[in-house]
Amino acid sequence: MAKINGNEIKPGFVLEHDGGLWAAVKVNHVKPGKGGAFAQVELKNLRDGRKLNERFRSEDKVDQVQLEFKDQQFLYETDGKLVFMDSETFEQTELDADLLGDRRPFLQDGMIAAVEYYGDEALSVRIPQKVVCKVVETEPVLNGQTAAKSFKPAILDNGVRVMIPPFVGQDEDIVVNTELFEYSERA
Repeated sequence: MAKINGNEIKPGFVLEHDGGLWAAVKVNHVKPGKGGAFAQVELKNLRDGRKLNERFRSEDKVDQVQLEFKDQQFLYETDGKLVFMDSETFEQTELDADLLGDRRPFLQDGMIAAVEYYGDEALSVRIPQKVVCKVVETEPVLNGQTAAKSFKPAILDNGVRVMIPPFVGQDEDIVVNTELFEYSERA
C-alpha cells in the first residue's frame, strides 16, 4: 500500500480508511481564506455501499490500495452464488450474486466478466457494457407511429423491460446497454 497526501486524492482512488475500503467518488479541493487547504472527499464503502464525507488536509497521509482485476468466465448459478472460473488457472470461485446488483439478469452462461479483488476478497463484478438479448414480447407497430421518434415497451429473454424503436419486432436480437438499461442497436 502506498501512502499519499490528502490533497493527492482523485476520484476513482481506493483508500483504506477507518478500517474499511473506500472508493473516492467526488473530490473537491477547498482553499479557505483562513487556515490551510483541504480536500472534501465523498467516499463509498466497497463492502457495504455506505457513503461518507471526509476532509483530508494536505499533510494527512492516507493509504491508497491497488485492486486487481481478473477476467473470469461465468459458469452457472447455485443457491444465490455465482460460480466463475479463472481463465488462466481454471480455478473455480463462488461469488455472492449481490455483487452484480440490478445488472444480474444480463449475466449469460460463458460470459467473461472482470472481477475486482482485494487480496483474496472479491469486491465487484463488471460485465460487458453491451449484451445481445432477444425480444420475447412487444407490441405490433401501428401505422403512422414512425414519423416522430417514439419507442415501445418490450420484454427481453432475461425478463428485463426496455424501450425499443418501433421497427424492432418480436423474436429479434438487439444489443442492450447494461449500465443504462436501454436499447443500443440491432444485433
